[in-house]
Order: sequence, then C-alpha cells, then structure tokens
Amino acid sequence: MARRGAGGRGGAPHGDDFSFVSPAVKYVLFFFNMLFWMISMVMVAVGVYARLLKHAEAAMACLAVDPAILLVVVGVLTFLITFCGCVGSLRENICLLQTFSVCLTIVFLLQLAAGVLGFVFSDKARGKVSEIINGAIVHYRDDLDLQNLIDFGQKEFSCCGGVSYKDWSQNMYFNCTAANPSRERCSVPFSCCLRDTREAVINTMCGQGMQAMSYLEASAFIYTNGCIDKLVNWIHSNLFLLGGIALGLAVPQLVGILLAQILINQIRDQIKLQLYNQQHRADPWY
Repeated sequence: MARRGAGGRGGAPHGDDFSFVSPAVKYVLFFFNMLFWMISMVMVAVGVYARLLKHAEAAMACLAVDPAILLVVVGVLTFLITFCGCVGSLRENICLLQTFSVCLTIVFLLQLAAGVLGFVFSDKARGKVSEIINGAIVHYRDDLDLQNLIDFGQKEFSCCGGVSYKDWSQNMYFNCTAANPSRERCSVPFSCCLRDTREAVINTMCGQGMQAMSYLEASAFIYTNGCIDKLVNWIHSNLFLLGGIALGLAVPQLVGILLAQILINQIRDQIKLQLYNQQHRADPWY
C-alpha cells in the first residue's frame, strides 16, 4: 500500500490507506525465499532420482554416508523452512514468519556450534571422520555414488585409504587374507594409482596386488599415504577459503532472519493501527 501522512480528526494518526508494511521488505524476503525454495526442490528431485537408480540392497547398505539421502534430507528441510518464509511474507502471516525466523536461527546456531566444536575437539572430529571413511571403504562396491565420491577424493588429494593404502583390506573384495576368493584380493581401487599422463586409456587394474607389497615398493605405483592426513593438511592450508564459504552460508541466513523480524514488527504495527482505526470509527469527530 502507498504511504500517506493524512491525519484524520479525532487524533487518528494515519489514513485508512496507510500501511506500516514496506513492500520492499516484503517482496525482497519473498523472492529471497522463492529462490532457495526452488533450489530445494531441485535438490530433492536429484536426490530421489539418484536413490531410485540404486538397488534395494544397496539402498540399505550405507545410509549414513549416502550422498543421495543427504541431498534429500537437506532439500526437504530447506523446502519446509523457505515455504514458511514464502507464504508468510506474501500473506503477511506472523506465525509462519516466526516459524521461518526461529528455524533459520536454529540452523545458524547449529552450524556455528558444529564449527566451534569441530575446532575445539579436533581430535574427536578426526576420529569421526576416520570412522566415516572406514565405513565408506567397507561399502565401496555397494553404492555407485559412494564409489565415485571416494575415487574423486583419492584422485583429488593424491591419497589411498583412511590412514594408509592397507585400509582397503577392510573391504570384502580387496581383503588381503588367503581365504578371500575375490580376484581383487590384496588390490586397491584404480584411483589410488599414480597418474601417468601418457596413458590414453585408464588402467583400472593398476592397483592389483598392491597391499601385498611394502610401503616402499607400493609407493612406486600408488599413493600410500592415507586421505585423513591429506584432508587435515588441506584444511589447514585453506582456512581462508573455508572461512569465506562459511561466511557465504551465514550471510543469507542472517539476512533472512533480519528481514523476517523487520516484517514481523511492521505487521504488528499495522495490526495496532487497524485496531486503533476500528476503535475510533464510531467517534463523530474521527
């Protein structure tokens, strides 16, 4: 509504066409939520599609580290929160706006707490990461998405396994015991192999029998260092980058909380104005 400073008789501070609700705040918050609402729907669709492509036994094998499940969960939470923001701002609904603001505040505080706890209890965080990586190694052949993720990580960080390349013995296919009938016994994935730029075709069997070799022998063919140490070193070397990413995630959340609170206060002022006008409408001097 357009603002008008017309004062009526009888002490009414504003005319009936005046509104405390700023269209700029209202529609900026609406389109802000609409953008993330659409992104959340894409996340859910991609996650569900990736999940449906998998076999039923693979679906139950490793839910904790499944990227598809993680994508669906984050997408659904984002969808619900931004839905409250969209409808609440468009309909000027205080209840939905408060729900949006509270949920966004909780998400922000949880992210902040996770970052602080991860920094303070870095040893425990390292142990948890090690546990996740070992679980991923066990289910390497059960989930194609997980397999591609591990291969990407090992190639990107030039590493193999969690602590060392011998961690791949935890996988039933790569297990190095004599009782293992697998043709991949004592092997490691091809993503552990040293890259040869001269090869036109990737040799997926380059890790054959590497676990049976000593560190010195295997280092001529594969990466022998584990990915946990490589990951920790990368984090220490890219603290500014990680800080920038954290700030990039925090700023939209803080902006959303601020706009929601501003709009809530404006709606409350508008409700007070409407009640004031209704109470004084019977006044002959109004």
